[in-house]
Amino acid sequence: MKIEDLLNLTSGEIVSEPTITAINSVTVYPSKVDIGDLFISNNPEDITTALEKGAYAIIFSEDSIEITDNEVAWIKVDDIQKSAFKLIRYVLISREASFYLYSEHELSFMKMIVTQKSNLEILPNDWRKLFEKVLNSDAKMFIGTDSQLMKMIKPDVSILNKEASCEIITDTLFRTTFKINGYIYQEKEITPFHVDYLQRVVEFCDEHHLPYDLDRVKYTKHFVPVFIDGFLNVMKPSKSDKVAIFTDNLSDIYKAREYVRYNGAWVKTIVLTPPKTKVDGVDRPNWYESVDEARDILKNAYFNYAFVYALDRSMLPKIKEEYSLF
Repeated sequence: MKIEDLLNLTSGEIVSEPTITAINSVTVYPSKVDIGDLFISNNPEDITTALEKGAYAIIFSEDSIEITDNEVAWIKVDDIQKSAFKLIRYVLISREASFYLYSEHELSFMKMIVTQKSNLEILPNDWRKLFEKVLNSDAKMFIGTDSQLMKMIKPDVSILNKEASCEIITDTLFRTTFKINGYIYQEKEITPFHVDYLQRVVEFCDEHHLPYDLDRVKYTKHFVPVFIDGFLNVMKPSKSDKVAIFTDNLSDIYKAREYVRYNGAWVKTIVLTPPKTKVDGVDRPNWYESVDEARDILKNAYFNYAFVYALDRSMLPKIKEEYSLF
């Protein structure tokens, strides 16, 4: 790419008197710089490394960056991230690539059920890693969960069908029998309010001819129930009326408590969160400041269901489990 085209794309200002007129490739990592490349960064040490490795041009935005080699094209922009994404959009003009914005729940089911992921890239939420992956991938389909980043690449980025709804035949909070594409899947380890996420992913896979296997369905990292005794030891469900439900989002806590409220009025629930966390529908959550404090709450409180936010099942005692959870 010619330097003048680079300036037009990024709305940048050249602040040196370079002898070079074009660059070969672009990267945001100094370790990947080759002779003739453009390097994007505000880190002085990384810029020095890139120059030593033969960078022909530097894009930066900080006023404190020192021009150390006047023969290199130093291009000052307002925002290096926005400039990087302008370059991505330019590169994508010549590709037939599609971008899809998933929710975290949808992505979990996508990773779980899709059996063949060639020609499909799942994008990280770090903009530098995302930049490199899009730039260097030959994939035709990209999936990400960061709305801001995905819309910087494609302002009208596609989403899954929010109207998709799965037919639930029977359900409890921890197991669901459902029907998809005419097939009944019995007693799967999925909470009923996650089934619609699964249906959206199935519709997407059908539309794009992605092979999948619904026998792989199980709890996602967003909702992990573990039956325990009073000492937090893992138990068989038939031998315990206490379950710790580990979740990484507050929405699932609200949905699960609403489910319990309408389907099991006898169930006593408590909610454990870090201090000052607000949970819809919970006036007094049990705040914990450490894992030990969370353990003490679970040992001493009366409950049937304990929703534990921002911790995972590794907080439970390390014991050998000789049976499946269910």
